[in-house]
Amino acid sequence: MNKAVMVEVDDCPDVCLKALQQKVTSDTQMVVCILSTNRKNRYDAIKKFLCIDFSIPSQCVLAKTLNKPQTVVSVATKIALQMNCKMGGELWSVEIPLKDLMIVDIDCYHDTLSGRRSIGGFVASLNQCMTRWFSRCVLQDQKQEIVDALKFCMQAALKAWYSHNKNLPARIIIYGDGFLDCIKSAGNDYSPKLTVIVVKKCINAQFFAHAGGKLNNPLPGTIVDVEVTRPEWYDVFVLSQAVRAGTVSPTHYNVVYDSGALKLDHMQRLTYKLCHVYFQWPGVIRVPAPCQYAHKLAFLVGQSIHREAHVSLSENLYYL
Repeated sequence: MNKAVMVEVDDCPDVCLKALQQKVTSDTQMVVCILSTNRKNRYDAIKKFLCIDFSIPSQCVLAKTLNKPQTVVSVATKIALQMNCKMGGELWSVEIPLKDLMIVDIDCYHDTLSGRRSIGGFVASLNQCMTRWFSRCVLQDQKQEIVDALKFCMQAALKAWYSHNKNLPARIIIYGDGFLDCIKSAGNDYSPKLTVIVVKKCINAQFFAHAGGKLNNPLPGTIVDVEVTRPEWYDVFVLSQAVRAGTVSPTHYNVVYDSGALKLDHMQRLTYKLCHVYFQWPGVIRVPAPCQYAHKLAFLVGQSIHREAHVSLSENLYYL
């Protein structure tokens, strides 16, 4: 990174935008805004201007988080990590043995300015270790078929994959549903092995480990695929993360379509590994990283910018 240009402005959205218009150039790599308060209108204005008009990743930081000497090094480190991944850096990875595998997910969020419009955040992996992601957004009006918009997202993701790997993915795993028509739209001669997995977080199931006469939370990575699963389903419960207090919540995964004969053990291992590669948390999260990335993308668009970001940001995690 080049040396930062420091600009001090008054605490007003219009003044902030004017300063950005004057100082941001085509050579700007990243904009970091240190804000005095978490006023939504100012945050939204900054994000909308940088994501749509200038296509530059940005990081907003509250000043009070930098005012504690005992934590300033830790906070600055986390900020640097986020800046890194927003500009295309890969912070860490796990070994994914499956070759030519693309992971896809979409998450929906309702636009705060228009209650009738839904925002779909689409993400797809671009490399084998699942550290680079392609992202696009679908803005769906009430009378619009979301599958039509997803076809364009899927086609763009396959083009991006081909650009990185010089071939098309041999297997696609989708954490969600409604994608069969999207795959077909890529061409009649393209038929990858396809697995569709429905992810459910809002469930009532709870699991405990019995050890030493006590009931404790199960260890991270615990899999439950017998007794309490449905015999007519291809489903599993995964407890991926550790919690410091309370009872850990499982996530339920149901394979609703599988043309690739994906072994249950392989699906379980892959799902658990994907819970490790979410770059906004240095640990394991409850759902696979693409599920959380799609949620963050849809949330940013639905809450703050209300339009799809500039296409040049599609391979950056600018929404974290």
